Amino acid sequence: MSWKLVALASKGAVQSALAAHEALDDWDPAIVLTGSEIAEDRPDDWVLEAYFAGRPTAAERKAVAALFADPPPLTAEPLPDTDWVAETQKRVAPIRAGRFHIHTPEYPADPAAIDLVIPAAQAFGTGQHATTAGCLAVLEAIRRSGAVVRNLADVGTGTGLLAFAALRLWPHARAVASDIDAVCERVVAENALLNRVPLGTGAGELAMIVAEGLDDAVLAGRAPYDLLIANILAGPLIELAGEFAEAVAPRGHLLLAGLLTTQEPWVRAAYRTAGFRLAGRLVNGDWSILWLRRRPL
Repeated sequence: MSWKLVALASKGAVQSALAAHEALDDWDPAIVLTGSEIAEDRPDDWVLEAYFAGRPTAAERKAVAALFADPPPLTAEPLPDTDWVAETQKRVAPIRAGRFHIHTPEYPADPAAIDLVIPAAQAFGTGQHATTAGCLAVLEAIRRSGAVVRNLADVGTGTGLLAFAALRLWPHARAVASDIDAVCERVVAENALLNRVPLGTGAGELAMIVAEGLDDAVLAGRAPYDLLIANILAGPLIELAGEFAEAVAPRGHLLLAGLLTTQEPWVRAAYRTAGFRLAGRLVNGDWSILWLRRRPL
């Protein structure tokens, strides 16, 4: 019988816990986490749910509690014999950001929007709804500014969503997506098929590689980029500022996300030193999304 641990906390506490989970390299992938509002009329009351194949052990309870700075009580609940992943997916509402409509396969497409399908077990429940929606909105703003993008990269792609979105906006660009997690290679391939995104190295195609940061011959060889996207975490963003400066073309565009508003000053300082200027920013909840331009040489 499957079980879940339930923790009730504030929106900020749950999002911080999910961000802490994302930063862990040794998290057991069999333990799936989701975070969501309890009700629409209580936007600051959230629930974190951790799903297990069996009754959670004391060590597993401790691991979930350790994600919180001030751990709330954890309640263990048995689950009925059902496909709880599919049931969780059904509860994930579509994201609408500008012209983009992002939804799970359980929801219908919106023919009037730029429609993308991402299964919930892969893309949602990570606490990053705000950064994902924010990145989509800023990508659209970059497109409206008249930006010409022939060569783009999505570093830390996860499911491939932002790379897919960029290719919808610049359909003739050459695109490469990368992630440190080898599992993402299969996930991106599956999602590319769902969204009719051709895989390959030519114009309008997406190449997927496994790499840490920009440490890969393909990523280095395809630079400089007209657009580089990185929706990761503040610490790695700061560390990669110099490498991103070398990889982005003069006057090229850089989209950064995954940083809390409280972390924004340090990120902006690192990129100012690396030769970027702020072209725009968006705050979505507790998260900042930054649009930067590399200064001309």
